[in-house]
Amino acid sequence: MTRRLSWLALCATLATAALLIWPAPREALDWQPTLAVSQPWRALTAAFVHWTPIHLAANLAGCAVLALLGWRARLGWRETTAALLALPLTQAGLLLKPELQRYAGLSGELHGLVAIAALTLLTRPGRERLVGAGIALGLAAKLALEHPLGPALRATAGFDFPVAPFAHLCGALAGALAWGLTMRFNDKSARSPHGT
Repeated sequence: MTRRLSWLALCATLATAALLIWPAPREALDWQPTLAVSQPWRALTAAFVHWTPIHLAANLAGCAVLALLGWRARLGWRETTAALLALPLTQAGLLLKPELQRYAGLSGELHGLVAIAALTLLTRPGRERLVGAGIALGLAAKLALEHPLGPALRATAGFDFPVAPFAHLCGALAGALAWGLTMRFNDKSARSPHGT
């Protein structure tokens, strides 16, 4: 698989898993902090559960947009590795908001992918750095406007399900953390033994 195809495969896998889980019973797979220890699979399966067709369609559209962004930005193995690491980190972050009694959807992970793409582009010269800065600023503004530290769930015009802004914040922070860990590890392995 070529370098660029890894990101596309990741986005396709996220979308496919969401579609495959769609008919499954949501109550057995969604995030419920009270069941985190006795049913740990929910930490991952919840990302692929969606409450309504609009919820599913919105996250599938997000997967498509991020696949296109990743292709155009030439995101590869390192960014894909960061995205894979961001998924459990995003879900673990939900423990910090115990009043979020139920959660489902890919939106947290998708915010992580946006953060990973933005940070990668910020490390590049010229126009790509400007695009990365624009994406990072847009993500920061979106998160701030959502008030993620406020109520656990928020009604949003156009959606027939409540949005969990804290999950978006968890995803963005998890993506940034995973990106930092992944890029730092790769930088050490690529560094010259002569210190130059």
